[in-house]
Amino acid sequence: MHVQDNAVAQQLMRSFMQFDRAEWHKRSIEGCKPSEIKVLMCIKRNVAPPNHEIKVSEISKLLHVTSPMVTQLLKRLEADGLIERKTDPSDRRAVGIRLTEKGELVTKKAAEAFFASFNGLIEYLGEEQSKQLAELLISVYTYFNEKDTSMQHTYWHTSEEA
Repeated sequence: MHVQDNAVAQQLMRSFMQFDRAEWHKRSIEGCKPSEIKVLMCIKRNVAPPNHEIKVSEISKLLHVTSPMVTQLLKRLEADGLIERKTDPSDRRAVGIRLTEKGELVTKKAAEAFFASFNGLIEYLGEEQSKQLAELLISVYTYFNEKDTSMQHTYWHTSEEA
């Protein structure tokens, strides 16, 4: 049976497409775009003592985006006074990134807005359905992640044999 012939598959596809069009995760906070908020939150979660800084390459790896893309976002965040860069005196190529007080405030407001949104969803769905949804979404992630890994493995082995 083809996907287009399966009503349940069509319903799932429509549901996923609706999430892509939904605006709940695309709101700006304190004038920051969602992509900038992601970078700020990444910095907040991953700064390590004693320097409390993170490197551009680390942000890039954590967010699964290229370093040039991160660099462009960091330029805007720095211009807005949300982050500061510090060049490593022992290695001038290495630049540490840290949040400013203003950046800390924006990440706090973003986290509050994010959790308020999900708390509202819990109120709407109820505790039981919210738990079921979380479990289902984890299963969906696992399925697609394993499928992707399996397809990459198949692709590489097939390519090597050719």
